[in-house]
Amino acid sequence: MLELLKKLVSIPAACGHEHEISKFMLEYMKDKVDECYIDGLGNVIVKKQGKNKGPVLMLSAHADEVGFIVKKIEESGLIRFEKLGGHDDRVILCQQVVVSTKNGPLTGIIGTISCHMMKYDDPNLVRKHSSLYIDIGAKDKAEAIEMGVSIGDPITWLNEVKPLGKNRIVGHGFDDKAGCALLAKAIEEIDFNNVCGTVYGVFSVQEEVGLRGAHTASNQIQPDIAIAIDTTACSDTPENMMDNTVGLGRGAGIKVMDFSLISSVSLRKKLQAVAEENNIEYQLEVFPGIGTDAGEMHKAGSGVPTGVISIPSRYAHSPNEVIDLGDYEYSKELLKAFILDMKEGDGYPFVN
Repeated sequence: MLELLKKLVSIPAACGHEHEISKFMLEYMKDKVDECYIDGLGNVIVKKQGKNKGPVLMLSAHADEVGFIVKKIEESGLIRFEKLGGHDDRVILCQQVVVSTKNGPLTGIIGTISCHMMKYDDPNLVRKHSSLYIDIGAKDKAEAIEMGVSIGDPITWLNEVKPLGKNRIVGHGFDDKAGCALLAKAIEEIDFNNVCGTVYGVFSVQEEVGLRGAHTASNQIQPDIAIAIDTTACSDTPENMMDNTVGLGRGAGIKVMDFSLISSVSLRKKLQAVAEENNIEYQLEVFPGIGTDAGEMHKAGSGVPTGVISIPSRYAHSPNEVIDLGDYEYSKELLKAFILDMKEGDGYPFVN
């Protein structure tokens, strides 16, 4: 799973520009499933049929990552940009990025003033992204264009997955390439002779700009049950607003609610029961400051009982996200155990 995650992180996949990662996932999954295709929006949808009758389960992990897009090339050769997805302007200064151009990837730096200039500036000022720029080393606009830069080129963070401490890793795009690798490996590792029902896996697009891929995919699949696999923000660091309810090293997250979903109570309790039966460490997540593909999946058709398996993460949407490999493994084992526990007639109705 870790090696697959490293590969996915190496593929730029800014929102709306998931073409390469969609092609990769299609190629990776096609020999491991019964059906595999890319829909009109770019979602990779795979189907795996269990040997026995049972419900239709939709699983979704989003392949896109937060990024930027080239808005303007200044006469100086510096690049103005817009955001794709949610960013904190406080953490983007002086970070390295990759501009994906027609001539190939270009390294860039989101510029900032030298610390020696700070006495002439307001040190408490947080500049908005609209006043920032990316330096690709071009001497002027003509050279930037010669290097291949065009309006609309996507931009993503530049760094690799690296170990952090004894059992943690740091990198960009874990939200939600970690979920994609988990979903792919769970489908690959399960013996579907022991599965009741049909499992659809979706590697969705444009989640970070409004859960768009999950909307179209869930309308195609019309599932009986749905689960999103995504990261969630930890609250175990010492900032004043942190309440220490979700932390690294405490197991898989089982979502209770966020701003896009109040999880199906019966499905959430089933995930808890499956975790306990299989000695899988877990923690319950109540966090209104986040949303996932589940926010669209639960609204498909006449309504779908939906839950989320959350991979705890620090520093989300930054160039340096951190996850614990123990939590990551527990999250995969919880998904596998849930799939193997499915039975004919499972539906998780709102009232029994």
